[in-house]
Amino acid sequence: MSRSSSRSTPPLITDPLADHLAPLPLTRRSVLGRGLAGAALLGTSLAALPGGARAQSAGADQGAGEITVDQAHQAPIPILIPDFGPGLGDRISQVISNDLSSTGLFRVIPGGSLPANARPDFAALKARGVRAAVAGSATGDGSVRVEMRLWDVLSGQQLQGTAYTASEANWRQIAHLIADVIYERLLGEPGYFNTRIAYIARTGPHRHQETRLAIMDQDGANPHMLTDGRWLTLEPRFDPSGSQLAFLSYANNRPRVYLYNLRSGQQSLLGSFEGISYAPRFAPNGQSIILAVTTPNGGSDIYTIDLASHSRRRLTSAPGVIDTSPCYSPDGRQIVFNSDRGGSPQLYIMNADGSGAHRISYGQGHYGSPVWSPRGDLIAFTRINHGAFSLGVMNPDGTGERILTQGFTVESPSFAPNGRAIVFCRQSASGSGGAGFSSRLGVIDVAGFNEHELPTSTGASDPAWSPFRNK
Repeated sequence: MSRSSSRSTPPLITDPLADHLAPLPLTRRSVLGRGLAGAALLGTSLAALPGGARAQSAGADQGAGEITVDQAHQAPIPILIPDFGPGLGDRISQVISNDLSSTGLFRVIPGGSLPANARPDFAALKARGVRAAVAGSATGDGSVRVEMRLWDVLSGQQLQGTAYTASEANWRQIAHLIADVIYERLLGEPGYFNTRIAYIARTGPHRHQETRLAIMDQDGANPHMLTDGRWLTLEPRFDPSGSQLAFLSYANNRPRVYLYNLRSGQQSLLGSFEGISYAPRFAPNGQSIILAVTTPNGGSDIYTIDLASHSRRRLTSAPGVIDTSPCYSPDGRQIVFNSDRGGSPQLYIMNADGSGAHRISYGQGHYGSPVWSPRGDLIAFTRINHGAFSLGVMNPDGTGERILTQGFTVESPSFAPNGRAIVFCRQSASGSGGAGFSSRLGVIDVAGFNEHELPTSTGASDPAWSPFRNK
């Protein structure tokens, strides 16, 4: 492999070492140098370029957080993303640009070539209104090596310099990793581009749709069908490692919760209850699952199941009351859930042992589908009032309720792993014979702006955003 840097700039990693690292998987942790084998190499900072600009290490604080997310809401950051070279380099640049643009926090300025081994013309960039600039290149055949530098145009300082080496088949993941680094260095918060979304793929007539468990990259690329569509499938949920899904399947006409191993493709039944088990979610430590189970008297109770011992514990028990949709707080100490114990479906919080249940929703209408933000600061929910659906967020104590979007049906919210965006399902009304019906996925910022549709090759519902890969 030939070196892509000039003599004035030492290579990020040596060519033999780059060849050795080619088969290793790329992860968010390896980029930021947080303890994985080879991380310091994949995240090695570039040496300083002539002209006095000082290279910053992958873990340095300079430049990170200089612009807050709130500031970027008001004035998106103008950032130059040049071509990384013909062919593959151009495709990498496009994915980086699309990732950053999709947040509404960046205004991407495309433009020409900005080599990774050259110092930018900061005066010219300032004249174009550029705040940050990326320089990069992509080389290789079979094994690809991508170099990038992130520059603060106003100060003339390098904020990041990194090389990524992997098989060419992983080029999209390299692009997402670069976008993650840019997001974090400029906003001071982790990016969420190198993640996936599980969902239910829907095909066929509205009244008789075929449903499949499916997974794709967070931008809609690389969709894969995981089940064959023979049985109704709903409610996929990731475990904390991102390697396993819990979901509801009507296999053999018995609605029950199953586990799907994303590495092996194996499915397994999660326990056996007299009633229907549904609404599963993993505990934050990944050692148990919390779910709802229907009762003979028309209600449902909330249980936890230990994944190692398969022992179960019932947390709620009230005759005829429907307790459902449980979700842990990020620290595992509390559980938000939906209950009609007060006469109508509302949101409640209880301790992890089932004690101390208290209501937190007091707005107009019926509440459901609660999910706790990974940051712990918000709870997303669906509200139905006079037949109209809304999707909103509130503080865990029930204050600060805000509606983010509305529609005929908006439901199934799921947070991005950094807590800054929500993916959800939006469905339209249907006419005679199901005409006009659609079921699509949307993404919206938690501040309630930048709503956009997430492209899918089929109808889609029940989205679940993955955690950071190998966090």
